[in-house]
Amino acid sequence: MRITSTSCICPVLVCLCFVQRCYGAAHHGSIKVTRNQTKQVEGETEVHHRPKRGWVWNQFFVLEEHMGPDPQYVGKLHSNSDKGDGSVKYILTGEGAGTIFIIDDTTGDIHSTKSLDREQKTHYVLHAQAIDRRTNKPLEPESEFIIKVQDINDNAPKFTDGPYIVTVPEMSEMGTSVLQVTATDADDPTYGNSARVVYSILQGQPYFSVDPKTGVIRTALHNMDREAREHYSVVIQAKDMAGQVGGLSGSTTVNITLTDVNDNPPRFPQKHYQLYVPESAQVGSAVGKIKANDADTGSNADMKYTIINGDGSGVFSISTDKETREGILSLKKPLNYEKKKSYTLNIEGANTHLDFRFSHLGPFKDVTMLKIIVGDVDEPPLFTMPSYVMEVYENAKIGTAVGTVTAQDPDTASSLVRYFIDHNTEEDRYFTIDASTGTIKTAKIFDREETPWYNITVAASEIDNPGLVSHVPVGVRILDVNDNPPELAREYDVVVCENAKPGQVIQTITATDKDYSANGARFHFYLDERLSLNPNFTLRDNEDNTASILTRRRRYSRTTQDIYYLPVLISDGGVPPLSSSSTLTIRVCACERDGRVRTCHSEAFLSSAGLSTGALIAILLCVVILLAIVVLFITLRRSKKEPLIISEEDVRENVVTYDDEGGGEEDTEAFDITALRNPSAAEELKYRRDVRPEVKPVPRHHLSSSLDSIDVQEFIKHRLAEADLDPSVPPYDSLQTYAYEGHRSEAGSISSLDSATTHSDQDYNYLGDWGPEFKKLAELYGEIESERTT
Repeated sequence: MRITSTSCICPVLVCLCFVQRCYGAAHHGSIKVTRNQTKQVEGETEVHHRPKRGWVWNQFFVLEEHMGPDPQYVGKLHSNSDKGDGSVKYILTGEGAGTIFIIDDTTGDIHSTKSLDREQKTHYVLHAQAIDRRTNKPLEPESEFIIKVQDINDNAPKFTDGPYIVTVPEMSEMGTSVLQVTATDADDPTYGNSARVVYSILQGQPYFSVDPKTGVIRTALHNMDREAREHYSVVIQAKDMAGQVGGLSGSTTVNITLTDVNDNPPRFPQKHYQLYVPESAQVGSAVGKIKANDADTGSNADMKYTIINGDGSGVFSISTDKETREGILSLKKPLNYEKKKSYTLNIEGANTHLDFRFSHLGPFKDVTMLKIIVGDVDEPPLFTMPSYVMEVYENAKIGTAVGTVTAQDPDTASSLVRYFIDHNTEEDRYFTIDASTGTIKTAKIFDREETPWYNITVAASEIDNPGLVSHVPVGVRILDVNDNPPELAREYDVVVCENAKPGQVIQTITATDKDYSANGARFHFYLDERLSLNPNFTLRDNEDNTASILTRRRRYSRTTQDIYYLPVLISDGGVPPLSSSSTLTIRVCACERDGRVRTCHSEAFLSSAGLSTGALIAILLCVVILLAIVVLFITLRRSKKEPLIISEEDVRENVVTYDDEGGGEEDTEAFDITALRNPSAAEELKYRRDVRPEVKPVPRHHLSSSLDSIDVQEFIKHRLAEADLDPSVPPYDSLQTYAYEGHRSEAGSISSLDSATTHSDQDYNYLGDWGPEFKKLAELYGEIESERTT
C-alpha cells in the first residue's frame, strides 16, 4: 500500500512540501515485498510466483492553527491490492482517529477536522490497515505511521521572571555586568527561525546596554554617581525570527538601583559657629549640637567628632549620635561667668569607614571652629565647703552652739544670704540655725547611747531672690560623756562542785559599758569592803577587764547550803568614774572527779550515788510490793479470832507486839484513848469474866457520879489503885498506857543517828579510793570533816 501526502496546500510552502515529500519517500518510507510460494496444482506443470504488495508510506505533515472552513487534507492511504472496485476497506486507528483525523474507507483519504496546536501536542501516532470488504480479512499487515504537526510562528517570546529588581555599585567601571535576562519562545526551535530570539534595549540608553544574543545587561557609562541619580528603569525587548520583519516580540522591565560607596567626604556647612551656654548649665548635660553633611548613606556616612584643640577642650566634650550623626557637645566642668566669659573649640568630623579606591577624592574629614559664649546667670549662694561635720557633747544644754556654716553669693552683686534648716526629717527639728550668721545650736538634750549621729540639711538663699536656694549636708557627731555605769556582760550561771579545792577558779566574768571606750574601757572588779570577809568565795581582778571567782573552802555540801550569793562591785575608768553592784548566784553541785557536773539538786541522792532511772523504778516497785504484802498479812492477822484462854495453864497478858516504833497518841491498838478523853465511857467498863473478883464492884450510879466529877488524871490514879489492890488479876499493860511521853532519860540516847556530829580525829579520805560503791559514804564523811574545819 502506498501512502501519499498532498498536504502542501499553501502556495508559499509548495517547494517545501515537494522537498519534504521526496525526503519522506527516500528516508521515512520503505516498500516491503514478500514472495509467497504456493503449492503445485495437479495438472499444472509451472508454478506462478506472485509477490505480495506491501504498504507504501511516509510521514504526514499537518499545519497547526488551520482556520479554513473545510477539513484540512492530510494524506492518502493506498494498497496495491486495491483495483479501484471498492472491494478494499481502509481502517484508521490510534491517537485522534475518528475524532481529530477521519479516513475515507474506500479511497483512503485522511483529513483533519480540528485546528491543532503544536505547542500542546507535536505529533500523533496512528495505525492503518486494509481489509477485504467481502471476507473482512486483512489484505495487508497493519502499519504504523506518524502525523506531525507543522509549526508556524504563533508564539511571542516571554520573560517569565520579569520584572526584575537589581542593584549595582555606583562608580562602577563601564561594562560591569548587571543582570542576564532570558526570554522563552514556545515555537519549535528546530524548525525555521520561529524560536530564534534576539535581545535589544528599548529604554535605558545611554546608561546601560544588552547583549543581543545572551541578554546580559551591562553598564554603558563611566562613574555613574548615585548622588546624581540613584534609580534607573531599563526596558529590554526579545524578538523572534532572528529579529526579522514580521517576527513576534516581548519585553520586560529591569529596575536598577545604584548602591552607595564612600565617595563623598563630610563637609561642615559653615566654617565658624557660635554657641551660647549659660553658666548655670549642669555638669554632664548637653549644651549644643553640630553636624557635618555627608552625601553618602548607611555606614559610608558614619561620623566621629573630636575636639582637636582650643582653650575649652578641658571644659567641654563631644560625642557622636549614631542615629542622627550629630556631634553632641557636653559640659565637663562648671562654668563661671565671673572667671571666663567665652571658649573656642576646633571640632573635626571624619568618616569611620573609608574606601581606599576613592582616597583621591579626600580627605574624608572636615574641621570647623566653634565659639562658646558663657551667659551670666543669677546663681544661688555657694557654701564654702561641700559638706560640714560638727560635734557636740551629749547632755549639753539646749541652745549650745554646735558650729557655723558659711555661704556667699558668687555673682558680682554679692547679695546678703539667709540660712535655714530644711525640716524634711525629724532629725532636722533637733537643731536651730541663726538666719544671719549660720550658727547651728541644739534644740534638745542628746543621749549618745540612743543616737550617736545626726544628719541635717542646711539651705542658703539670697535675700533679694529667695527662689535661688543651695543646700549643704551637715553631720553632727554626739560626743560621749561618762554617764553610764558598767555592768556584767551577761547573766552568769556559776557552779561550784562539792569536792572543790581552795583557790579553784569557778568562773571568769566580764563587764560592759554603754559609754564610748574612752570613758569605760578599763574596768575594776572588787568585793564590797563594807561587808565582812566572805568565808566561801573571793574575787580576783585580772586587770584585763575580767575577774575570776575563786573558792576559799575545801568542800561544799548541798545538804547544808546549795545556793550562795556573791555581791560584786564594778567601776569604769571614766571621768568621773562610775560604778555599779551586781550579785552572782553560785549553785553547789555534785561533780565527777574530772569536774563534770552530775546534779545540782540536794534531793537527788540516789542519782548522785550512780543509780539509773530504771534502777530507781525497780527499787520503788519492790518497796510497794513489800508494803502490800505487809498490809495483807496484818489484815489477815486481825481477821483471825483466837480464844482468850486456851487452857488453864495458858495465862497470857494482853501484850501487843510491834515491829516498829510506837506511834504515841496515834497508837490505838492497845488502848482506846477515847476512854480517857470521855470519862462517861467508864460506865461500860467490864471486868474479866474468866476470874471471879473478890472486890465488889462499885455501883453504876456511884461510878457515874464519880466519873462526872473527876478529870482524866484522877481517873487514871483511881484505876491504878484498883489494879494495885486487886490480887486476883495480873497487871495488864493495856491499863498502863498513858497519853503523854515521859521525861528524857538521864542516861542519854544510845542511838547512832547523832554519831556524825561527834568529833573524831580519823581521816576518811581513803574512802574516796574504794570505788563508786563507797562514793556516797566518802562524800558524807568528807562533808562532816569540812564543816568541822569551818
